[in-house]
Amino acid sequence: SHSCRSKPQFVFAVEVKVELTLLDKEKEVDLMSPNGKASPFSECRPNGSLGQCSDEDTMTLRPQRKHRDYIEASVCHVKDLENGQMREVDLGAGRALLIKEHGEFFAMGHKCPHYGAPLVKGVLSKGHVRCPWHGACFNITTGDIEDFPGLDSLPTFQARVEKEKVIIRANKQALQTQRRSKAMSKCSAVINSSTGFSHILIIGSGPAGLVCAETLRQEGFTDRIVMCTMDKHLPYDRPKLSKVVSVDVKTRTVTFRDGFKMEYRKLFIATGSRPKPLSYKGKDVGNVFHLRTPEDANSIATLASSKNAVIVGTSFIGMEVAAALTYKAHSVSVIGIEAVPFRKALGEKVGKALMKLFESNRVKFYMLNEVWEMRGHNGQLKEVVLKSGKVLRADVCVIGIGSSPATAFLKQSGVHMDSKGFIPVNKTMQTNIDGVFAGGDVVTFPLALRSNKKVNIPHWQMAHVHGRVAALSMMGKASEIKTVPYFWTAMFGKSIRYAGYGDGFDDVVIQGDLDELKFVAYYTNEEVVAVASMNYDPIVSRVAEVFGSGKTIRKLYYTVHGKIPNTMSLFLPH
Repeated sequence: SHSCRSKPQFVFAVEVKVELTLLDKEKEVDLMSPNGKASPFSECRPNGSLGQCSDEDTMTLRPQRKHRDYIEASVCHVKDLENGQMREVDLGAGRALLIKEHGEFFAMGHKCPHYGAPLVKGVLSKGHVRCPWHGACFNITTGDIEDFPGLDSLPTFQARVEKEKVIIRANKQALQTQRRSKAMSKCSAVINSSTGFSHILIIGSGPAGLVCAETLRQEGFTDRIVMCTMDKHLPYDRPKLSKVVSVDVKTRTVTFRDGFKMEYRKLFIATGSRPKPLSYKGKDVGNVFHLRTPEDANSIATLASSKNAVIVGTSFIGMEVAAALTYKAHSVSVIGIEAVPFRKALGEKVGKALMKLFESNRVKFYMLNEVWEMRGHNGQLKEVVLKSGKVLRADVCVIGIGSSPATAFLKQSGVHMDSKGFIPVNKTMQTNIDGVFAGGDVVTFPLALRSNKKVNIPHWQMAHVHGRVAALSMMGKASEIKTVPYFWTAMFGKSIRYAGYGDGFDDVVIQGDLDELKFVAYYTNEEVVAVASMNYDPIVSRVAEVFGSGKTIRKLYYTVHGKIPNTMSLFLPH
């Protein structure tokens, strides 16, 4: 496990020693993820704890454990499960996931440690279980997390067969917690917080930076790791921008805004995105926000309570905020530059269906429109004026019109960037400069699904992957990104799952009922490039498994009796 120290008032650096933990008062902050869920980091592991180990680990680490710390239970007959089947079983003191594969039985935690999804409803394939909600994968033998999102692994339990009965022996505490932290190496470097040298320097404390630091410690790295961020919170669910002025790759030195310099041996740049500014009259009017910090989120929620809220932009962030505020605000208005929200990402048909869902929850849309002016009274927002001339009453406004990579500090560094400010990296997350790596929202990377075309995917899950691959690369343990992009969003208690890379799709084939919001949408060119669903689990995780195995899903142009045939006959892997 790992602990952390920081300079007074969180001035510039967090030193990752053994475990990153939120302070007690910060644990209470309602941290929302970009996908509209509570932060997976808001339940941090206690400082200095060994976390939950598997039975085997526990027995090795704590041989003095008493028999009463374990429970044994006969859970089923040996013939109750076929090969490739999973069952959630009750041991009395808790539940476990029982799996049968190749004639062998395996037992492990039954809840995904990311958001608690029931793994029995997920997809079992080739020695791992894929979560039905967000696509994380866990090895059925070790319980280790093999694909993201999330930080924790699962506990495993002993499964054996006696007299045709399957018996599980489990550690009671592991059965209760349903999560396990991988063992961490401790930092052996003798240093203090003012030392101006770090073996590995991480700029940014979003998911890419955090997973990079964790992976280094998990893989046995014992030298100094420094993570620097301009955020006053320790890593949580929102990639942060960092207080960096410049990077000198020749001398391997980073200079901070307060003049502090730090040398590094290896550098990982994970500075995330910066909200795009909106041009309008009345820039000095208060209560206009970009959602960037927990403080912003709390202010927006407080100001919108029983008042009028206006959202500018129909991106995922903007729409999630609109959905969240319907429970608090007197009115919620959304201003969009296009005719339909989500059109670019999810297509016209799905976009219209979701627009109806919002309208049925009292959200008013002003589409094909832009903001002209913010009008205030005593410095506080009172009205938003549109270019069409329409005047909306407003007490709080949230702007979510997209973002750009936070890479301006690299302009003179020699680190190559493209015309949009993204940093191209190779399969191991290395930039054009030796020893300088990058990940998360700031990079374009080769996507295996698209014949290694360089793409930018600013997803929460993908940033985790980048952090792990970069850490392994820094340690000379070459690893490549083979992950299937997996995205989700939640609105009005309903979730959309999405897997693949749909950029440039030319057709959308819908199965199911859009009006009932129970559907699967296949985004196609000549073949299926992405899939989205609502109320159709675990179809997206199943398709992600097909993508991940390297198979393509062809599109067949036919219908049966004027209706779309079932999935298996419409899209055949080859």
